[in-house]
Amino acid sequence: MEFNAKTMFIAGHARLPQGMAAKSVYETLTITAEVDVKYGVILKASATLATEHGSDFIGRLLRGTSLRDGIDEQIEAIQAYYKGKATNALIAAMKDLDLHYKQVMAAEK
Repeated sequence: MEFNAKTMFIAGHARLPQGMAAKSVYETLTITAEVDVKYGVILKASATLATEHGSDFIGRLLRGTSLRDGIDEQIEAIQAYYKGKATNALIAAMKDLDLHYKQVMAAEK
């Protein structure tokens, strides 16, 4: 298998709220992202929501944004366009993903 060293796979986790369909499958919500190492741009992302449609929607919201610019843009997009019960969990997972991204980048300097 060929590996592209220009990207990295990173994840952020958060607890799911009670009463969510995904809670019966997952205890935590995870946002995963493939990120361009040089510019921090999210190339592809998904979330462990109950439906593939929800996961794809989050991926489209996050795609093309840069973690190097902070995550305000991503959080604002989640708040503005995602209207499900997992809003706070998605934001917490995004903050966790950002923390892991910063740790990885600091370790590579």
